[in-house]
Amino acid sequence: MAVKTIDEKIAEIKNKQEQLKAQERALKKRQTSEERKKRTKRLIELGGIVESVLGRPTTDEDKIKLLNFLKRQETNGHYFTRAMNTEPTPVSFSDFH
Repeated sequence: MAVKTIDEKIAEIKNKQEQLKAQERALKKRQTSEERKKRTKRLIELGGIVESVLGRPTTDEDKIKLLNFLKRQETNGHYFTRAMNTEPTPVSFSDFH
């Protein structure tokens, strides 16, 4: 069995470091992808809830109206924030379909 030189050991360690860095990048990429998918799902569900309450598909005008409405609620007393931060009333998502 040949004895490795110090330079060979250093090269081996650097190679392992690069492999670990590559694994870390891959894991961070997967984590970011999973977080993006979860956010997309939440946004789609919220859009579905809004449309179910309206009883029709939303339009670009509806987005502006909803944004303005929510901003007014916050300006007038943080009504939206307070409503969202209270304990929810038990409701099934099937109630919205």
